[in-house]
Amino acid sequence: MKRLSKILVPTDLSEKSVRALHYGCWLAAEDKAALVILHVANGLNAWELYCEDLAIVGLDSKPWPLDRVLAEASLDLTRYLEPHLNKLSSIPAATKRVVLGSVTQQILTVAEEERADLIVMSSGRRRALKHLLGGVTERVTRLSPCPVLSITMPLPSKPWRGKTKSLLFGWPRQTAADVG
Repeated sequence: MKRLSKILVPTDLSEKSVRALHYGCWLAAEDKAALVILHVANGLNAWELYCEDLAIVGLDSKPWPLDRVLAEASLDLTRYLEPHLNKLSSIPAATKRVVLGSVTQQILTVAEEERADLIVMSSGRRRALKHLLGGVTERVTRLSPCPVLSITMPLPSKPWRGKTKSLLFGWPRQTAADVG
């Protein structure tokens, strides 16, 4: 089997992305692979609303310069990674990238540019609208130039109380009275 040389971990800076980051760190440490942590900045953060005394009349909007948006997103990514520095220290080469644009398209572009062997990303549980439209993880999985490992939170286990008897002994056994 081919060893991994570069792993891409896209993150949206949420708690669910931490699991994907941990898996990516573990895989990179095991294979001595380089790790690229990607954050796609939100274009909506490029607009700032000004308001005098919270009055609705007279709202002016002014776009931020793109370099400021990218700098803020890079700072957010650095803050997000700080609690995980001990995991990142075991990796031979870890880099971070911040880009602006469509999330799916930017993940695919960076995967091609970096020649990633694997993309490790978190996936949320399906919701009705995302199920119909397809989420980011589903689109990346479909269009990716390399394999994608999708990490989800485990579902809570179902109650097993009272089922141990059938688990240990198979189906309910018949007695002589039942047969006769």
